[in-house]
Amino acid sequence: MTAYDIFEIRWHGRGGQGVVTAAKIIALAALIENKFGVAQPFFGAERRGAPVMAFNRISERKIRIKSMVYNPDMVVVVDKSLLNIVNIFSGLKKDGSVIINTKEKPKISNKYNVFYLDATGIAMDLNLRIAGIPLANMPMLGAVSKVSNIVSLESVKKAVKTEIKQMVDENIKAVEEGWRRVIKYG
Repeated sequence: MTAYDIFEIRWHGRGGQGVVTAAKIIALAALIENKFGVAQPFFGAERRGAPVMAFNRISERKIRIKSMVYNPDMVVVVDKSLLNIVNIFSGLKKDGSVIINTKEKPKISNKYNVFYLDATGIAMDLNLRIAGIPLANMPMLGAVSKVSNIVSLESVKKAVKTEIKQMVDENIKAVEEGWRRVIKYG
């Protein structure tokens, strides 16, 4: 990333899965590294289980853009059921990356750099749940750190410690496991 580039991430998930929190943590990790980071949520129907998006912009310079991310460098899919509802590839840059929360290789085109991991399984193994919903956002944060290399694993862990107030050790472990277990498709 040059001093004038902005790295953009579009997150897809469902209400209650921690997508907005994950975007905030990535932005905070950027700030920890003396970069500029912005996180923006986008809600449709504001209810648990409804599709939601969140966006990140990370740069070496001030970020003045306040719109949705239309041409992301990376797309993160926290709930694979959205693959049947949302065109996750919409606007993705030619050399962009996609990270999907799924146990098995995703059955999608590998035209892009596609990665996957069982973030839900990691969350369940560590008993990271709110209202019965596994918090797959934490393992996905680790995967984002590794795949994008835009923020370090250590900065993400520091941001989690700042942002998360409960089960901090389990959340950190989930981030580490996501970083370790992410797999490139193909």
